[in-house]
Amino acid sequence: MEEKRATYAAPREKKRKWGLIAAAVAIASIIAIGAFIAVYFIVIKPKGNKSGSGGGTSAGASSANPTSTGTPKANLAVTGGDGTMVTTDAGNTFTYKNSFGGSWYWDENDPFHNGAQANSWTPPLNQTFQFGVNKIYGVNIGGWLNTEPFITPAIYQKYSNGNPPAVDEWTLSQAMRADAAGGGINQLEDHYKTFITEEDFAQIAGAGLNFVRIPIPYWAIETRGDEPFLAKTCWTYFLKAVQWARKYGIRINLDLHALPGSQNGWNHSGRLGTVNMLNGPMGYANAQRSLDYIRILAEFISQPEYKDVIVMFGITNEPQGSTVGMDALQRYYLQAYNIVRNAGGTGSGSGPFISFHDAFFPQSQWAGFLPGADRIALDSHPYIAFGGQSNNPVSSFAQTPCNTWAANMNQSMGAFGLSAAGEFSNAIDDCGLFVNGVGLGTRFEGDYVGGGFPKVGDCSTIVDYQNWDAPTKQGYMNFALSSMDALQNWFFWTWKIGNSTAGVVESPQWSYQLGLQNGWMPTDPRQSTGKCGGQSPWNGPLQAYQTGGQGAGQIPASVTQALAWPPPTISNGGPINQLPSYTPTASLVTLPVPTYTVSSGKATTTVNAGSGWQNTADNAGMMTDIAGCSYLDPWVGQAALPPACTPAAKRDAIPEPMLTAVPPL
Repeated sequence: MEEKRATYAAPREKKRKWGLIAAAVAIASIIAIGAFIAVYFIVIKPKGNKSGSGGGTSAGASSANPTSTGTPKANLAVTGGDGTMVTTDAGNTFTYKNSFGGSWYWDENDPFHNGAQANSWTPPLNQTFQFGVNKIYGVNIGGWLNTEPFITPAIYQKYSNGNPPAVDEWTLSQAMRADAAGGGINQLEDHYKTFITEEDFAQIAGAGLNFVRIPIPYWAIETRGDEPFLAKTCWTYFLKAVQWARKYGIRINLDLHALPGSQNGWNHSGRLGTVNMLNGPMGYANAQRSLDYIRILAEFISQPEYKDVIVMFGITNEPQGSTVGMDALQRYYLQAYNIVRNAGGTGSGSGPFISFHDAFFPQSQWAGFLPGADRIALDSHPYIAFGGQSNNPVSSFAQTPCNTWAANMNQSMGAFGLSAAGEFSNAIDDCGLFVNGVGLGTRFEGDYVGGGFPKVGDCSTIVDYQNWDAPTKQGYMNFALSSMDALQNWFFWTWKIGNSTAGVVESPQWSYQLGLQNGWMPTDPRQSTGKCGGQSPWNGPLQAYQTGGQGAGQIPASVTQALAWPPPTISNGGPINQLPSYTPTASLVTLPVPTYTVSSGKATTTVNAGSGWQNTADNAGMMTDIAGCSYLDPWVGQAALPPACTPAAKRDAIPEPMLTAVPPL
């Protein structure tokens, strides 16, 4: 399985009419009360929030500052189905289209009510999603809060001729900061405001989907030193996404997509270049810092106000396993697992499913990883676009997903547990503007900078979707359906591709929304069932402990001891005790919560939205510099030698806390 490899009031009446009005009001009141009772018992009460998350009883290490405010709008409907009128949080209106029995729910006086349902075959948010029984039909919201050149090409094209050119969010941020007249770094917030809106979430539910995977970068929490990213702002928009997902019954897989130092060296990690997380002289320090960010996110999403919406957490996107090594990666994964479970607890309903990317190792190498672990998933990203290229018609690829992925995915469901495709697309070649990266060429046209690929054709016709004929569209449809059936639980990459400066989408095979609009993506994902003919079927369900039931969290001591953190050595860095490291003495960062101000008669109150921190006992400090020590740049690469640290500083360093797993069920 391969990676996509890229190297957001009536007028007052006269007195004589008061008698008639009073009578009319009395009759209307009786009718309204009757209607309310009917709506309550037929619509609202069955979808009441069984978890009681609306109460907001969680506590945190400190009081978080609110980031957004919901302004009450009087006399708005709070729920509806296909054909009903929806008013967005921005005050706009549109007609909700969902022919699959889905219903939206949003009551500004009860903003944590989980009564919405994406479709008839997916439980509403106030009921348990049964992993391994209910299917994940998901789509990524890529390029929004963590930008990528090929998803939002226009904002990169604006600075593609700079010195240096914008090739990742690091250089894009630098270019924007130097361009105050052109909007400065606030252009990124303009992107957040416009690239994805509430109506996108309504359309996702209307397309028969039930999950979104939302990539988020570490700078949603903070930046340090000279890191040029726009810090913290995208978190505000992630909170909007949570509200929109709650409104339309969509569950979220939160994916930490960009880590300090880069976990893979690709542009979507924030900075194109080298791998410096679990690799090189700063590999250990960057991993320490990354684990802190995993902890901060886990504490937030484990709160009762959010855990029924954000039900999965991808802790690290696409680490380069061949670079960092399996041993160090598995130790890191176990430490992250303990951190997440320490935040939310063990067992169904206690924090999220934890998703581990396979790091491009075969799925079979993950069989038996962390036996007894509570609710873990294996994330794979199968693509065929980045290998050998072919100019054969897309119709010839109809069974490729079935023959390539189906058996492996089914076997992994039995040997590992929940296995899903966190990314896949309709691309059968690497054509498309910036698909490989800015200025890196394509394998298909033979000018890829990595070399070794002869030209097989011209990409201009491949991406000209406006002139695709019916057989071409049907070919992509068949490829999509086969992919969905082969993968079973999946997230298409991605929901939307933005226009280039030419005013068109130039990577159409990667846009689910564009495919829906133009007839090459299924309007009902269930049409995929059986396309692969049941190759090597997995006979479920998952074992009880794998979904938070009996035995959850009972990892054998021999396993945890063998994977103790930290690893003894870091790839291309050396022994762990000779590398730069941090100490846990900094003040905790707590992510801010949204605010909702509600009115009841003349009283106005603020709804309890949590504190941003679920487990008050989790109060160790954050990793920070050891006094007296010098540090390399987090993106230093592999060539530099680690700096010396004074003996006094080493004596004074506080040892890194060792997490004890929460008691198993």
